[in-house]
Amino acid sequence: MWALTGWTAWFWIGPVVILGIVPAIDLVVGLDRSNPPDDVIESLENDKYYRWVTYAYLPIQYVGFIGAFALIGLNDSLPWYAKLGIAVSIGCVGGIGINTAHELGHKKESHERWLAKIALAQVAYGHFYIEHNRGHHVRVATPEDPASSRLGETFYAFWPRTVSGSLTSAWSIEKKRYARKDTHPFHLGNDVLNAWLMTAVLWGGIIAAFGWITIPFLLVQAVVGFSLLEVVNYMEHYGMLRQKVGPEGRRRYERCDPSHSWNSNNIATNVLLYHLQRHSDHHANPTRRYQALRDFEESPVLPTGYAGMILLALFPPLWRRVMDRRVLDHFEGDVTRANIQPSKRERILAKYGTHATDGSVPAGSRDLGPEAEQLTGAAEQSAADIEVLAARCPNCAYVYEVAAGEEREGFPAGTAWNDIPEDWFCPDCGVRDKVDFTPVDPETHRPVGQSVRSEAERAASAETIDAQREQLKEQQAGQQKEGAR
Repeated sequence: MWALTGWTAWFWIGPVVILGIVPAIDLVVGLDRSNPPDDVIESLENDKYYRWVTYAYLPIQYVGFIGAFALIGLNDSLPWYAKLGIAVSIGCVGGIGINTAHELGHKKESHERWLAKIALAQVAYGHFYIEHNRGHHVRVATPEDPASSRLGETFYAFWPRTVSGSLTSAWSIEKKRYARKDTHPFHLGNDVLNAWLMTAVLWGGIIAAFGWITIPFLLVQAVVGFSLLEVVNYMEHYGMLRQKVGPEGRRRYERCDPSHSWNSNNIATNVLLYHLQRHSDHHANPTRRYQALRDFEESPVLPTGYAGMILLALFPPLWRRVMDRRVLDHFEGDVTRANIQPSKRERILAKYGTHATDGSVPAGSRDLGPEAEQLTGAAEQSAADIEVLAARCPNCAYVYEVAAGEEREGFPAGTAWNDIPEDWFCPDCGVRDKVDFTPVDPETHRPVGQSVRSEAERAASAETIDAQREQLKEQQAGQQKEGAR
């Protein structure tokens, strides 16, 4: 369009589309709450058409990227603000590329995981591949997660915390993996290093082909791209907090469920971002392909699509005016159950009150009593009573076999199940840890003996948690009535 009209304003089309056109379409077109029936999910996931939709984005991304920097580097007649517009717009393309990498990086197929790293190379955010899958999905909706924003935290406070925290988290994860191999992390197999190497090669090629003038614009497009990712991270779990459950000394965060992610069913943004807005199902089933993701009634809902919410996030007073009350309503008036920005905790508690808790149980913790202690003991006992030759993740069906080991994870062939660290998580889905795995026959992968934590124990645990939540709700309602009197 610039070639036809001569208007350099066309170079700013990227932010116009994302911050203007897509939010407008969301408001006009509306919502799609329909879910795929359970009996077609498997066939839907196996439909290759949807895979090729994600694959096709990469050549579009890189043709645009190379073309953009050819314009920046070789066209001396363009003013600086036109080149800046090109960098910002191609950064928006790279931001959507991160979302494409997100979809591909969660899959088990090795070629899709490599495509994810390639998509991330443009914006120099290759460490996202590791931190998101092995860090964020493990710690989501907890104070320890750098990618989960807190009630009262502005996007401008969240941005440096998540950018630096995600980087250090990714390096720590890979360093720990190589420590299990008794070696240093400086190997090409390190997924942080090989992803960064892709960026170095790509950017080096751009600089060699189009000149040193491209360097500041490479940096601009990278910051724009990963900032789009982080502003989406900011809104996905704002204020959400998984409660700690279990007896004293054995507390662990409750399993991530649909109530821990903000969802949206706005059509335009869901098409643009591969149904990323159905975020609750994604966290419950990270390896599930985007076309099969479902909506849940119990999930908290954003007032509009992600694209429109980006605009609100950029203006903190508007964001807090719209979202803080929604967080409070989600926790039924008990703000102590939210993930609160530490520096603003006293101010928020003073504003919204602490009437829903008597202080006997720490905020973010729920004691399940003796039943939980019995369940934990039973889980440990069942693991000790049998020799586990293979164990399967109940979420994604990944199987660890003792005979084969898992060299990539630092477990050589023959590493006994009891020698696997207790804090080890499933390397495929990241949402189940060792205690949840089920012993299976190493040849047939069918369950054998008792599970590390039997289905009966799982059901009893879930019923106990549900009963306790109902009891807490009743106590809260009673306290509110007393306060009204």
